[in-house]
Amino acid sequence: MKIGLIVTIFLVVILLLYIISIYNGLVTLRNRVKNSWAQIDVQLKNRADLIPNLVETVKGYAAHEKSTFDEVVKARNAAISAKSIEETVNANNMMAEALDKLMVVVEAYPELKANSNFISLQGDLKDTEEKIRYSRQFYNDIVLKYNNSIQVFPKNIFASIFGFKEEAYFKIEDRDRDVVRVKF
Repeated sequence: MKIGLIVTIFLVVILLLYIISIYNGLVTLRNRVKNSWAQIDVQLKNRADLIPNLVETVKGYAAHEKSTFDEVVKARNAAISAKSIEETVNANNMMAEALDKLMVVVEAYPELKANSNFISLQGDLKDTEEKIRYSRQFYNDIVLKYNNSIQVFPKNIFASIFGFKEEAYFKIEDRDRDVVRVKF
């Protein structure tokens, strides 16, 4: 009788340790998802901070391009005020589109392209875009690991019990999937 009780207690302790291990692993992954999103957020804020300076520099050369400037500022404001991942993704897709239009305006002004302030801002923006691209990739990798973890058996049972929910990926818009055509 004593051996049976000891074995039962041992099995219960092992099961509890297993559940604790699963829970702690899921919490760790969820926190890594939050951290990687925060890294994206930092880079998006950095880009948003660069935009006004870039717009002001371009405005000095191309004052009649007001609609393009307004679009960039509107996109920046939407990106800053976004609350959810989906809102942030949509706002930043809108900002990327507006920045593309701004760069088209820049192409029409050779003296602007030679301006040292503009060149510096453009370099900073390029570096920030690279960091955003890397952060998005890292975020999606962590989300994949987390989502897989809460969906595989037997972790899915405990994930459901403890309320772990699937996280969204940072996706691009369908229009951004089109191949860019270059014509000479």
